[in-house]
Amino acid sequence: MQSDWLATAGTLSSALPYLQRYDGATVVIKLGGHAMGSNEAMETFARDIVLMQQVGVNPVIVHGGGPMINEMLDRLNIKSDFVEGKRVTNEATMEVVEMVLSGEVNKSIVQAINAQGGQAVGLSGKDANLILCEQDDPKLGLVGTPQHINPNILNHLFKADMIPVIAPIGSGENGETFNINGDTVAGYIAAALNADRLLLLTDISGVTDGDGEVLTELTPKDIGNLITSGVIAGGMIPKTETALKAIEGGVRAVVILDGRAPNACLLELYTDHGAGTLIRPSNNVT
Repeated sequence: MQSDWLATAGTLSSALPYLQRYDGATVVIKLGGHAMGSNEAMETFARDIVLMQQVGVNPVIVHGGGPMINEMLDRLNIKSDFVEGKRVTNEATMEVVEMVLSGEVNKSIVQAINAQGGQAVGLSGKDANLILCEQDDPKLGLVGTPQHINPNILNHLFKADMIPVIAPIGSGENGETFNINGDTVAGYIAAALNADRLLLLTDISGVTDGDGEVLTELTPKDIGNLITSGVIAGGMIPKTETALKAIEGGVRAVVILDGRAPNACLLELYTDHGAGTLIRPSNNVT
């Protein structure tokens, strides 16, 4: 119908200021949760990423894969323990983590993006010394904290119009392989690239207040107060801490948004509505 065409044209026209705003920008997206849980959601996400690149954005995807790791560990009868929400990773578990993240999960995302006309390249932090780590906590085994990010390979991929898809695996100085939290990797990568945006896709609508209402914009000071008061708690604490570290590292702003919403990344970048919770320094103009 003509009304549908007119609506589409109007949408494209209203997006022009945002298309200009993000032309040439680097946007790091942490993919996890629902967006990885179905073929339909992955297809929509991949199409959005290809569109973003087509209009001038340099997108970088960092992914998790906890449910897939758990499924494979169960199939192999390998017991996996957790300490304070973090997986204890011995050598047997690490083999499975790397196999699933760098193999099955990474390549499924690459394939989905390529199917939409993009040129995605799958990496882990071990490629080209992208992520060098040290051990996080001896109690956790082979769990790492990034110490150095080498963005050279990512910049080369941008120049070749390719989209990096990164599994959160890193190397130690003695040749160890480390499992790293996906949000943490996304934050460090975003800081190393001086990214304009870090988008953390979750299975909730964003950071909420005590009444469950989404807080659309926060500063680091606001986050500190909300953590102290207990409003930000549980799994949202490490996500907001990742956001704060990324901003300290030079990322212009971080958004915690609902990956279950169709076209969540496009809503955030290219509409007045936005999506989720925007975190930025109080003196930052977005």
